[in-house]
Amino acid sequence: MESNIINETDRVDANLHDEMLAELFLDQMMNDFKRSKILEEIDHSLKNKDKEAFLRLTEKLKSVS
Repeated sequence: MESNIINETDRVDANLHDEMLAELFLDQMMNDFKRSKILEEIDHSLKNKDKEAFLRLTEKLKSVS
């Protein structure tokens, strides 16, 4: 009986571990995507010589990085 409880606990721990890894991976992917989009907008602001947008976007980038 004790063996079954230990096996069940190991399975729950493994599932929780997998879930946490998946969540961390998705969070990292979302941050990378947001960062990429902000960098594209920064490039666009530089191309258009839009200082206000550039300053706003660089502040936004700091909060994502």
